[in-house]
Amino acid sequence: MKILDHLEEWLITFLIGAATVIIFIAVVHRYTAGLSIPGVQDFLLRINLGWAQELCIIMFVWMAKFGAAYGVRTGIHVGVDVLINQLSQKPRAVLIVFGLFGGALFTAIIGTLGWYFVWENGMHYAVFNALGLDTGDLPEGPTTPDLEWPTWLVYSCVPLGSYLMCFRFLQVIWRFIQMGHLPYHDETQVAGLEEVNP
Repeated sequence: MKILDHLEEWLITFLIGAATVIIFIAVVHRYTAGLSIPGVQDFLLRINLGWAQELCIIMFVWMAKFGAAYGVRTGIHVGVDVLINQLSQKPRAVLIVFGLFGGALFTAIIGTLGWYFVWENGMHYAVFNALGLDTGDLPEGPTTPDLEWPTWLVYSCVPLGSYLMCFRFLQVIWRFIQMGHLPYHDETQVAGLEEVNP
């Protein structure tokens, strides 16, 4: 359970950092390869970075899916609660739990449908092949255009991110029932930085 506490932050941090470095290298490569410097231009033109854009798009999609789970856990998701906050304590609590449960149910359904899609998109072939089972007529599934990765691997962020988001909704429900408050994100504060008094 301790590993899951900051899973989203570590994954998002890694993905955004790596994507930034890849995009920077690809842009520098593109512009320096256009300079007519003998020897250097020939060397740079032999380096293929055509895959960089596709990889960064995949990384940003993964960031979005796991960022949504982070949003649920920390309370930064946008919510319309003006009417609910006007209610007395008990009806307010019931509607909050109902809404959070609705989010958990929705993300569980999306995760399950996503898992089915990933399985049918070639994961079944990869699993059977890895286990040494007969793949029969099972299709390998499509691959991405530039990286030539199996698309089931790329799309697996949908079930993984959705199930993690479902878990975060259930976690928030449990804490709300126990403590009576929701996670709140104060955009004026930065976690980990203490205010220094002069």
